[in-house]
Amino acid sequence: MKEYQSKNPYNGKVVQTYIQDNSSAIEEKLKKALAIESSWANKEIKARCELLTNVAELLIDRKEEYAELMTKEMGKPYSQGVSEIEKCAWACDFYALNAEDLLADEIIETDAAESFISHDPLGCILAVMPWNYPFWQVIRFAAPTLTAGNTALLKHAQNVTGCSLALEQLFLDAGYPEGCFQSLKAGHEDIEKLIANDGIKAVTLTGSEKAGKSIARTAGENLKKSVLELGGNNACIIWEDADLDYHIDTMVTARMQNTGQSCIAAKRFIVCEAVYDSFVEKFTKKVRSLKSGDPINKETFIGVMAREDLAEELQKQVDDSVKQGAQVILGNMRNGAYFAPTILTDVTIDMPVFKEETFGPVAAIIKAKNREDAIALAANSRFGLGSMLFTEDIDAAMNVISKIPDGAFFINDMVKSDPRLPFGGTKASGYGRELSREGILEFINKKTVYIKK
Repeated sequence: MKEYQSKNPYNGKVVQTYIQDNSSAIEEKLKKALAIESSWANKEIKARCELLTNVAELLIDRKEEYAELMTKEMGKPYSQGVSEIEKCAWACDFYALNAEDLLADEIIETDAAESFISHDPLGCILAVMPWNYPFWQVIRFAAPTLTAGNTALLKHAQNVTGCSLALEQLFLDAGYPEGCFQSLKAGHEDIEKLIANDGIKAVTLTGSEKAGKSIARTAGENLKKSVLELGGNNACIIWEDADLDYHIDTMVTARMQNTGQSCIAAKRFIVCEAVYDSFVEKFTKKVRSLKSGDPINKETFIGVMAREDLAEELQKQVDDSVKQGAQVILGNMRNGAYFAPTILTDVTIDMPVFKEETFGPVAAIIKAKNREDAIALAANSRFGLGSMLFTEDIDAAMNVISKIPDGAFFINDMVKSDPRLPFGGTKASGYGRELSREGILEFINKKTVYIKK
């Protein structure tokens, strides 16, 4: 019998001790999912949408409770936790309203009397999810996947097991049948066996590049579809005509929200030299004003990182970059899991803070000679999750969209996920899409139906 604990990263106190599921417990949960699979798939879409509306309402009713749980388990600032739950409800409302249209048969004119594409659910889908957005990452998978008629097993990060179990109870309380959505208290060693099981039809992972490669390898060996949303080192490009005063709050939020622990955060600020000094001054002033402290306080914007080892890893990336010539303008102070908001200038392309994903409140600022140089620097990345460009010259911005092969390109706003738009990356940031129409069709059998009379 294996035990593990979730700990509050702010004060080190144990939140809860859990007993890890053994192989028999995991098999039993899979059996439950398979037992409900047929009846759930045959349930009218309208009825499934009604249950999803129940989820949205419960999320709003419980947003303070869930926000506090996230704060305790992974240090999310409380007010940002409330916003996360509200966004989850938005996604549920979106699919509850639109799923029938998104899943409707697609009529194709052929020589047949009738031919169309039918959208059938695949079956039981395994989701492996991270700790940084404990509810949002799961809901943006579960809302479309369950509404499409699939069942789901969730293997969440162990430090947010409380959130994982709360999500399972949420769906039960909303009226979903037992076995439709279940939480696994499983270890990494159990996942390969589970993916190989014939009962699992596909797998999705949000996490690190290393984890993504492992999941993709196992899924491929077993001919299972996979969707991967991995890391990123998004560029925030500032051209010389950007309205810094108007957009500086957005730029700072793009890096520092969730204490910098976001795959789509702006991690590399690539600034045309004509406004470089002005940007550094305004950006630094704004970051200095961010309130750090106990994440349970509503006024706190910068809390602690989710675990101390993550803060240590970030410290090494910063230290190695400083050794290579980066200058510390602000921060670079660590106390346990707390990492002070940090700004580095004189960053070059060979430094860890340029090449790697920095998963914490560290902003790397790079000077570009001009617009063309800025775009080239932004495209110089192994990752491909998203980029953002700030400029008053919208026509010119539109002309460079294809020069950065990312999954998203935002002009005069931060990269963010939206239920109405597809979300996902390229290159080392993974493949497949979540949200929007693309998201609900990822775990669907697009069946060709041909009728000749």
